[in-house]
Amino acid sequence: MSPGGALPPHSVPALGPEQVAHVARLARLELSPEELERYTEQLDAVLAYAAEIADLDIGDLEPMSHPLPLSNVLRDDHVAACLDRDSVLAAAPAAEDHRFRVPRLLSEEG
Repeated sequence: MSPGGALPPHSVPALGPEQVAHVARLARLELSPEELERYTEQLDAVLAYAAEIADLDIGDLEPMSHPLPLSNVLRDDHVAACLDRDSVLAAAPAAEDHRFRVPRLLSEEG
C-alpha cells in the first residue's frame, strides 16, 4: 500500500478465504476446506493477473474487436439427404407423436 493506506491504481488486495466462502455461498456452492484453500489461491492469482493487464500501457494501440484478421470460414450450404425420421425415432430411448420424448425439466406451476 502507498502512504495513507490507499491502494495504487489497479492494485488488487490479497483475496482471503472469507471472500471466497462468501462468493461460494452466493453461488450456493458448498466447498470443502481444501477446495476453499485451492480456490482462494486460484482466484487471487486470476485477479492479480487481471490487475497486471489493467496496468499495461495500451494508449498507442488501435481498438479492435479481434486480435487476428477474420475471414468467412463457413462452407457453402448444399442440400443433402437427411436421416429417415422413423429410423431415427426407432433408435431413440422414447418417442411420442413422431417426436423425441424427453423428461419434463420445468414444472408448469408459477
